Amino acid sequence: MTKFGKLLLIVILIVILVVVVFFFQKPVVDVNPPPEDNIILREILGNKDDLISFSILPNSKVQGVVSYQGAVKGGYFFEANILINILDANKNVLKTSNAIAMTDWMTIEPVEFEGNIDFTNLPKGLAYIEIHNDNPSGLPENDKSVLIPIVID
Repeated sequence: MTKFGKLLLIVILIVILVVVVFFFQKPVVDVNPPPEDNIILREILGNKDDLISFSILPNSKVQGVVSYQGAVKGGYFFEANILINILDANKNVLKTSNAIAMTDWMTIEPVEFEGNIDFTNLPKGLAYIEIHNDNPSGLPENDKSVLIPIVID
């Protein structure tokens, strides 16, 4: 075999090798595709074990006036009042509000509550609904809250 024939054979083998590797390579599959609308899904934060239920689910899109119902373990209420705040993604307060207990609030058992909150004119994007205990003492060590991630639309 001539030098040219050997060189041609090596080139053909390299091309065949490249073609085989290309066709038998497994496709790359993204096991973590980006969430819908590029929203970063987030979890409930804070004293999340105190939350029994809340009608606005985590990562829900909200706008306008929204009615809600929920239940939280006792110890969050004072005079049947519980604080409901809207926080931005950096946990700065955008709006303060409150809800009213619908069942006996002077208990350690779960207490149902309900209220309305207006998201009109709040900045769009990632935010939190904060369910915060009504702490008449004002002492930080008595504060507790649950943060539910939402998207203001």
